Amino acid sequence: MSEWFLFLPQVRLGVDDVVERAQVAEASGFDGIAFIDHLEAPGATHQNIWEAMTVATWVAARTERLRIGHLVLCDGFRHPSVLAKQAVTLSEASGGRFELGLGSGSWPQEFERFGIESGDAAARVRRLGENLDLLHQYWGDGERGQAPRPSHPIPLVLGGTGKRMMALVRAHADWWNIPSHQLDRLPALLPTVGSARASLQQMVGFVGRGADRTAVTERSTRLFGHLGDGLVCGDAAELTAHFAELAAQGVERFYVWFADFAAPQTISEFAETVINA
Repeated sequence: MSEWFLFLPQVRLGVDDVVERAQVAEASGFDGIAFIDHLEAPGATHQNIWEAMTVATWVAARTERLRIGHLVLCDGFRHPSVLAKQAVTLSEASGGRFELGLGSGSWPQEFERFGIESGDAAARVRRLGENLDLLHQYWGDGERGQAPRPSHPIPLVLGGTGKRMMALVRAHADWWNIPSHQLDRLPALLPTVGSARASLQQMVGFVGRGADRTAVTERSTRLFGHLGDGLVCGDAAELTAHFAELAAQGVERFYVWFADFAAPQTISEFAETVINA
C-alpha cells in the first residue's frame, strides 16, 4: 500500500497556517508531512520562511499520528553532532514519528550569502557521506555515542540520482527519493538502491469538485510549469490513475505538493477521492 505525505514548504504561510494544514492532513488520512530546509526561500528571497527543525517540532507537538520529516535538511547547516542530538530529541518527543531527510544542499547561493563553508557539489556530497557515518557513531554504543541513544528507529531519507549519491543511498538510506523530472530513470536506478524504498515528490494541480479545469491548469502551470514532468494536473480519477501507474513502477511513497499551497479543502478532498481510491 502506498504512503502519502503532504509536502509543505513553510514559505508564504504563517506558523498557524502550517499547523492547520498538518492537522487537516492527519484527519484526512495522510501518513506524514515534510518541510524544506533553507535560510531563504529559493527563487523568492523576499518571502518569509520558517526554520525547518523548529517548525517540524511545533507540528509534531500539535499532531498525534503524522510522521514528520523534511525533503531535505541541508547537511551543511548543522554540525552532525548537533543534528544527531536534535533528531533523537524530536524522535523521542514525537513517539518515534520523526524521519531524518538529509541532503548536500541544493541552493548554493545561500551558502555564500550567509557565510557558510560549502565547497563544490562533489565536496558537499563527500561531506554528507562523512557526516552520515558520524550520525551512526553518535547514535551507537562506541566512544562517540551520545546519551540518550535513540529509543525509536530514525529512518533516513536521501534523494538524488548522481553516482556518489546513489552510493550513499545504498549504504545508508531507508528511503530513496527520486526527483519527479527524472522519473524516466526509475526503471534503471530502482534495482541499484539496495534495501531502500522509493519515494517521489509530485507537484499537483488538483481539479476538485466544481473547479474550473482550465483555470486550475493555467494557474498551476504559470507558477510551477518550470518543473516540467514534476507537475501533473487533473481531477480525482485522472490523478488516481497517475499515482497507480507510479506505484506499479515501484514507487512506495508520494510527497504531494499542491499548486494552490495546500488549501485545507484541497487536502481533504484529495485524500477522500484519490488516497482512498
